[in-house]
Amino acid sequence: MKFELITEVRDLDLKKNILEGVYSRDKVILIPQRGKITPVIKTTEARIVFRRERGMTLLTVVQEKHFANAVASLLSHQLFLSYRAIVEARISPEIMKAFHERNPENTKVIYFDDLDIPEVSKLALYGDSVKNSALYEEYLRHGKIWYIVYQVPNTPYIMGLTRNCVVTSFTRINELDFLDYIFREIHPLIYESAGK
Repeated sequence: MKFELITEVRDLDLKKNILEGVYSRDKVILIPQRGKITPVIKTTEARIVFRRERGMTLLTVVQEKHFANAVASLLSHQLFLSYRAIVEARISPEIMKAFHERNPENTKVIYFDDLDIPEVSKLALYGDSVKNSALYEEYLRHGKIWYIVYQVPNTPYIMGLTRNCVVTSFTRINELDFLDYIFREIHPLIYESAGK
């Protein structure tokens, strides 16, 4: 049995400072069917958006983390002949802290890492303990904020955000609104962390 597997970028559109398109990749998966293993082609797609602003070009890939990282790595190699040309964006621990402290009542979960406590790699605050400033301050003395789950003010959206800029929506949101939120709220955190 022969299959044609296609990896492509299609539907490219350039507007002002934004280049967007769809990255698509086929792979063969094996499906058990009535005692036999049947090969099937599965196509995975991801919206990719390059956005140039404040002297930086940011790539946003809308897909689960593992696939998004693979897309970024492949684009880095194909566009710049180096797997290190496109790197993960970062939000500094100070900016993450300020982001949480702007709306602490909307924070549902906070994870701390880079801890100075022996044998402990992560700490978390959930529920009402997030608002407990004494416990929050104690954890900050021992580590840095790595991950926040929060409700976006004045919306029903619950989002997760990590310092390496993985944004997760825990509520249904259409792709355009999700991208708009990332451009409006998350990209400025990246620029600020980079001093731009």
